Amino acid sequence: MDDALLTLLKSVDTPTVCNAIEVAEGKRGFDRFTRGAVQSSDPRAGAIVGYARTARISAVAPPTEPAEVIRARRMDYYRYMAEGPRPALAVVEDLDGAHAIGAYWGEINTTIHKGFGLAGALTNGVMRDLGDLPEGFPVIAGSIGPSHGFVHVREIDTPVTIFGLTVHPGDLIHADRHGALAIPPELVGELGDAIRKLLDTELIVLDAARAPGFDFATFEAAWSAFEKART
Repeated sequence: MDDALLTLLKSVDTPTVCNAIEVAEGKRGFDRFTRGAVQSSDPRAGAIVGYARTARISAVAPPTEPAEVIRARRMDYYRYMAEGPRPALAVVEDLDGAHAIGAYWGEINTTIHKGFGLAGALTNGVMRDLGDLPEGFPVIAGSIGPSHGFVHVREIDTPVTIFGLTVHPGDLIHADRHGALAIPPELVGELGDAIRKLLDTELIVLDAARAPGFDFATFEAAWSAFEKART
């Protein structure tokens, strides 16, 4: 992924990228995206794009391993997040699922991850401190809550599942307030052209609908042209 593609990906929303992947594939049916509603710490922040740095956490119950093991794993987790290719984002599965209570993503943790150079976080878990999170580090989460519970790191650098989307370490992720998707690596080289084609195709209908005198006949002609051009 070069700088031009990164800039383009950050300028468009996740539904656009989802559609553009189908343009690149030449068919419908792409399904590596999240399901259900998500919460965004900053809906106006736009998309976060990067290679996944993955982990699993839990918080409902205290850890059963010795305290020194938990502390060492937490430091291993931070070392892992501080390393690796950039751009990157933290993709952290809360193993408590629908019962998650541990707000791992608060002011301190988001500030640490931003300092490490990550672009944001994607989690099915909990976030808090919404008025105090650092700018430029959006969190896409499952819920908002006040407590950190017994939050502790369980696994690092492992496949995780976030809202039905399985993410492997190193997957290229695009996420915003709509959800997230994993970009197929074999399509990265084609994605820029696919996004531009998609945006141009949508303008066939949008320009017609926004123009004075728009009526059904204009719509019918525009839609016919649109259908011929789209996937």
